[in-house]
Amino acid sequence: MKRRIVVVGAALVMLAGCADTPASGGSRSSGPTVETTSRSVSGPWRAWAASLSSGEAHGSCGATAHQVVCATDSGGFVGRSRADGRITWTLSAGDHGKSAGLAVDAADERAVTGVAGRLRAANLRTGAQAWTHQLRTGRAYLALAAADGIVYALDAPDPFTDTAVLDAVRASDGTPLWHRTVAWSTGEPLAAFRGRVYTADGTRVTARDARTGDIVATSPTGVECPHLVTGGHYLVCTGSPFSAGDTFPPMRRLDPATLRALPTPRNTIDKPVHGVISDDGILVLYEAGAEDTSAGNWFAYDLENDRKLWSTYATEADAAVAGGRFVTFTPVNDRARRGRVLSIDLHAGPQGTGTAAPRMSAAYAQTRGGEHPVLVAPGGDTGHIVVMARAHGSLRSLPLP
Repeated sequence: MKRRIVVVGAALVMLAGCADTPASGGSRSSGPTVETTSRSVSGPWRAWAASLSSGEAHGSCGATAHQVVCATDSGGFVGRSRADGRITWTLSAGDHGKSAGLAVDAADERAVTGVAGRLRAANLRTGAQAWTHQLRTGRAYLALAAADGIVYALDAPDPFTDTAVLDAVRASDGTPLWHRTVAWSTGEPLAAFRGRVYTADGTRVTARDARTGDIVATSPTGVECPHLVTGGHYLVCTGSPFSAGDTFPPMRRLDPATLRALPTPRNTIDKPVHGVISDDGILVLYEAGAEDTSAGNWFAYDLENDRKLWSTYATEADAAVAGGRFVTFTPVNDRARRGRVLSIDLHAGPQGTGTAAPRMSAAYAQTRGGEHPVLVAPGGDTGHIVVMARAHGSLRSLPLP
């Protein structure tokens, strides 16, 4: 997660008249009245819960419109039915070491993971091994991305130095396309869309041609980019979530073609921790006090129209975008409503009404903050969200509130 690490806890939206005093580091703001029932959803996705193996719980899970797939911490895969969560196929592996996470390429029917020095791809439809790549001793895969039939895998010496290698391989059969030495900062994401792949080194962003690996743009030296937030077809530079400083550079949206800075709304001096961006350019960024990120605010910005939309008090949690809504978890310090999935209309915010009103699921074991829950949004119009609980490994598919 850009943080490819798991963010623990749960987001706090102040529910009208029913919340405890916010934890230190946050500021109270008026909150929404939340509908407390999920919508009824018809279709091939169903509500279910399923246990995870230890390997899956310590790995990563993703989903397509047709299934859930988890990569184990040993480099294997498990495919699960969208109808009941039962295992439909497995691909075992016995690798040991650091994991680069999971990339799911639904168009090419591939799931790809990298553990230590081995990159492995599985056929999403059958579970058969599609291809593997083995690095030379002393190197490990650290980040993955997939787009337009290409898998991008970043590897570096273990332990990591500031220089890495970015490999591009064909998703269908693993054919190597190119590799380039790149500057990269630990934890920064790989972003790939519209024929380009982007890397960030904690200072600058570099764009490369997806076919050749040649550099086609670099962000200007005057634009600080300690951390890159990506989503949809957007790139936004923020302050580093790992900085211990009290001030942070202004948030800057980058033009994906030229990487020049575009007008970007920003009216808070709090520390940017993590965020998500929708396909239509709504950035929702969690910002908190520099000394304590357990409490802060979600801020929503309209990147296309250069304006702030809404904000709401929060405690730190995972988040996702699904069905045109911002999805996160209810408060860890709201005893009445904690442990639920919460969705907010991206444009209307917490004060939305009617079909745009905030909505909240029932409480489940998987959505408790102590389970370190992670949200997985299936592709397509599934009407569901999947929650992965890591403390006691399990998955729950539920209708998107």
